[in-house]
Parts: sequence; C-alpha cells; structure tokens
Amino acid sequence: MAQQSLKVLALFVCISWCALVEAGDVEMDGAAGATFSVGTYGARADGKTDDSNAFMKTWQAACASSGKVKIQIPGGKYLLGPLTFSGPCPKVTMLTIVHKGTLLASTNLGKFKSDVWLEFYGVKGLRISGGGTVDGQGAAAWDKNSCHKMKNCQALPVSVKFIGMNDTIVRGLTSVNPKFFHMAVIDCQRFTATDLTLTAPEDSPNTDGCHIEGSTGVEISRAKIGTGDDCISIGHGNTDVLISSVECGPGHGLSIGSLGKYKYEKDVKGLIIRDSKITSTQNGVRIKTWENSPVSTIATNITFENIIMSNVSNPIIIDQTYCPFKNCGSKDPSKVKLSNIHFTNIRGTSATPVAVTLECSKGYPCQNVNLKDIQLKYINGSDATLACANVSPQFSGTVNPKKCTAPIAAA
Repeated sequence: MAQQSLKVLALFVCISWCALVEAGDVEMDGAAGATFSVGTYGARADGKTDDSNAFMKTWQAACASSGKVKIQIPGGKYLLGPLTFSGPCPKVTMLTIVHKGTLLASTNLGKFKSDVWLEFYGVKGLRISGGGTVDGQGAAAWDKNSCHKMKNCQALPVSVKFIGMNDTIVRGLTSVNPKFFHMAVIDCQRFTATDLTLTAPEDSPNTDGCHIEGSTGVEISRAKIGTGDDCISIGHGNTDVLISSVECGPGHGLSIGSLGKYKYEKDVKGLIIRDSKITSTQNGVRIKTWENSPVSTIATNITFENIIMSNVSNPIIIDQTYCPFKNCGSKDPSKVKLSNIHFTNIRGTSATPVAVTLECSKGYPCQNVNLKDIQLKYINGSDATLACANVSPQFSGTVNPKKCTAPIAAA
C-alpha cells in the first residue's frame, strides 16, 4: 500500500507541475530568481486608479535585479497610461512577466505623446505568459483616426510594441479593441508569439493584428485574429519570418506590405505563411506595394502554402498599384521588385468572381511567380477567374483558375 501511495503522490506532483508550466508560473530551464509583484509596488487593480507608477516601479526593480526574474500581474483590472519598459537589464538573464489580469488603456489621448501605449524596448530574454488581456479601449478614439483616409497622418497608439528586442517569447496574450495596431514587432531578433487572440470590430480602422518590420527570425503561430485591418502585416526590412496556424477573419487578410512607401525601406527576404484558415475577409493572402515608390527595393523568396479560404474576397492577390486613398499623386510604377513568389495548396471559395489577381509593376515585372495545386471556386459555384498584368505565372499540379482570362483593365 505504501508503494502504491507513493506512486499516486508522484503522479499528482507531476500533473501539478505540468499545469504550472503550462500556465507560465514555472520556467522549465532554470531555478526561479526574485519575484516582483505590481501589488507590492502599489497597484490597486480596481480599473479606476491609474496604476502606471506602480507598474514602472515594478519594472525598474526587476530590471535592476539579477538572474532569472519574474514579474507577477495578478488578476484584476489595471488602468494604465503610456509606459515604456526599457532595457538593457544587464544582470538579468531572463525576465518573465506572468500576466493574469486585464490592462486597460487610458482613454485620454492627451496622455499619449507617441504612437504607443505599452512599449518594450531593448530587452534580451523577455517572456510574457499567464493568459492575460490588454484592452486598448479604442472605441473612444477610432473616430479620431485619419490614417485610413490620408497618407500623411498622426497614428494613434499601438497597444503593445516591441522594439529592438532579442530572444522574446509571448504566449497566450489576448488583445481587444486597440486604438491602432494590436501588436508591433520592430527591429527585433528571435521573436516568437503563440496562442494569441486579437479581436476588434470589423469596421475599426487600422487595427492590424500584428505588424512586423525590420526584424529577423520572427515566428507567429496558433493565433486567432479578427479585426478591422490586416490580421498579419509584414512590412519592410524583414528576413526569415514564419506565420503558421492562423485563423484570420474578419479583417483584410494575411499581407506582405504595404511596401515601397518610404525612402528608408529595406529588402524583404524569406517569408513563409502556411497552415492557416481565412474566413470572410476583404483579401486572402496578399502582397501590396505602393505605386511611385521613392526607392527601389527587393521582396523575394515568399511562400504562401496550405491555406483554406472560406468566402474570401480576392483570395490570392499581388497589388503593385496599391493606393487606399482617392488620390495618391503620381501613377509612376512601383519600384519594389518581386521575385520567387510561391502560392501552393490554396483552396476554398472566393466571394469575388476574380479569385486570383496578379497585378505586377509595369516598371519591374514580377519574376518567377508559381501557382501549384490551387483550387478556388466562386462562392456561387461557378468557375472563378485569374487576372494578370506584367507577369507570366508558372503553373503546376491541379490549378483552377489557371489561365489569365481576365486581363486587368487600365485605371
């Protein structure tokens, strides 16, 4: 009996330990170091009192510590103004934030002096877990947003922005109703985000799910995104980005771009979007580049693979005359050079008669665009069509639609 009891106890301990690891309360790769709780530093967690000062004091204490450090955000509602959690934290080898509450953004736009609410800057070894929520309370600000109407505008605050980070893992975060983007990953290396839930109304302006720019080694997986703009937007200067197992909709789809808007833009290389489902969006998988690009750049080695479309407008689209406004000025061709673009095993239903649009730059025609095993039907059951300009696509496997039977008319 004693031996059996020990086995039962061992099993219970194992199950409990695994549950703690899954919840983010235990790190698997080392002994726990100092723990800092926002409550200890004065956070009220009542959803009314501004807890910004308590959060900043907690961060400063943790960053000044050493070894593997943990910040605890217990359950509750925390009202916060704009905050920047800066590194480096020179003696900290890993900083884990276990977030189990709800963070509420201030609705007073006068408090925001930049385009970000919660910023993490220059930190190595950050971990965020716990299943908590960030609520941008964007409904109070969306009518102040003009960026969906004009090219030169003042962007509203992104809910969570990571800048210049190295070795970051975000797991189980929920974001609702941002004022602008839910998340932005800028100039980061080795950034991983999994089990994300990002939601905002379909008509909320510029509420991209996750925008990635100037980064290397980014992986986003197991994300549920329904929002008012791109579910994922991959901007300029990115290398080796993997997007997988995303459920997108509503929104504007999974996008590369927009590219070619600014003079300082850099090349894009090695992007993979795969194993995802897109439902009732304005676009499916998309590459968009501005006409009249100020500089010449390259976007190459891009793969969209194993994606299911359900009632999606424009399931596959390359748009090198991108202009979301009534007038973008010059009609000069885009200077973004697209090459080695692969669309593989994409299937489902199109909400528009033209399921595939390949509109490449007349100044720099697309090179080596491949469509393999494409099965897209118009939602009413009839055959969909493919529109082409300045490209000679290559087909393999079973492809429908296959021929460029719907040339793109000049604007």
